Amino acid sequence: MAEENKASEQAAAEDQPETQSPELEAQADIETSGEAEVALEEPGALEQQIEALQQELAEAKDQALRTAAEAQNIRRRAEIDAENARKFAIERFAKDLLPVVDNLERALESVDATDESMKAILEGVELTYRSFSDMLERHNLKAINPEGEPFDPQVHEAISMVEAPGAEPNSVINVVQKGYTLNERLLRAAMVVVSK
Repeated sequence: MAEENKASEQAAAEDQPETQSPELEAQADIETSGEAEVALEEPGALEQQIEALQQELAEAKDQALRTAAEAQNIRRRAEIDAENARKFAIERFAKDLLPVVDNLERALESVDATDESMKAILEGVELTYRSFSDMLERHNLKAINPEGEPFDPQVHEAISMVEAPGAEPNSVINVVQKGYTLNERLLRAAMVVVSK
């Protein structure tokens, strides 16, 4: 009969939910109330955390803006470099062509226009010179012929200074060799004689 009592007590214990001992329950109550007290005792801690997170967010936004601006600047510089490469790709080639233009001009100046035997040659050289000049202008290569203008050291190269009673001082009285610009950039300075 004692065995039956033990079996019924075990069955009753199994049917009831598990409960903790009163000591463990008191310990759990103290821990939860301690957490609540910490949260209540330190209301500034949560605000400090919020401030720190807001500061981190502001720094991240600032960094993202700086990165985007830097990327835009790099893109803009690359576009400018590409544009300059297109504009000035023929610079070396154009410099090499300038002596040819100079020689054609000298040939036109040296031929006697009254000599009938040279008339056909003169016409051929004039046509060649005109077509060559047109081709240079199509590629934005423009001549600088500053005769009578004030001397500008940025685009003129003075090879001598002479007394010129009828000319203004420091003005170009003779162009020895024309200068040229390529897309508004100086390719070759004009060699000039300047009045004193």
